[in-house]
Amino acid sequence: MISANSSSALRQLLPAVLALVGTTLSFAVTANNARASTGGSFYSATLTRPMDGTQKVIQKGVLWKCEGAECSAPRDTSRPVIVCARLAQKVGPVTRFATPQGDLAPEDLARCNESAAG
Repeated sequence: MISANSSSALRQLLPAVLALVGTTLSFAVTANNARASTGGSFYSATLTRPMDGTQKVIQKGVLWKCEGAECSAPRDTSRPVIVCARLAQKVGPVTRFATPQGDLAPEDLARCNESAAG
């Protein structure tokens, strides 16, 4: 049986719990919308030589989706220049490689393309 003091404490705690649940749900919806707006991709690359049609390329566990010269992939744990080099190793030189923070610097793009497939 619930005593009057317990019932009063629960009534006082209920608004705080509801506020916490509401905030958590709001954050989850916002995070999902942000991820959906980028199509789930983190990296984007432009290839020197376009691929025929739409293709999927897996390189070191990263799934790249490429259409023509444009490719995109989800985030990996490696530094962007390393992810770029792995892609270039598989598909050839890239003219542009970017993350949500911006494009690779020209010197990093040059390092990326050093291992490009011939």
